[in-house]
Amino acid sequence: MPLTSTRISPDWPCQVKSPGSYDWERSAARWLRELIPARYASYPALIRHPVLLARHAQLQVQQEVRVARTALQTARAELPMLGLPESVIEHTIKLYAAEVLQLQHIARSVRAVSEALAGR
Repeated sequence: MPLTSTRISPDWPCQVKSPGSYDWERSAARWLRELIPARYASYPALIRHPVLLARHAQLQVQQEVRVARTALQTARAELPMLGLPESVIEHTIKLYAAEVLQLQHIARSVRAVSEALAGR
């Protein structure tokens, strides 16, 4: 049973319980830990402070978006030099484009969770 009537964003991740519901912060932290490299997930400061974990996840996802965009933008020029067939290059470009979209969605989800954690 929710403790508050916080309206959930369409970007709210399905893996995270609604803000204000029982144990929602724990579900948020669990989801956020999945977004960062494993070595960071065990740092005590990130474990004890979900809002800090959310900040780190935001930075991590922003960097991943930049990497995927760079890979997409340079694929057509650089992949042929690797001797890859055109079909593989086209498939790779589609893969990068889809990844950029997915990462942008994840970034919006992390932002929604971060805002909810900061507003507690």
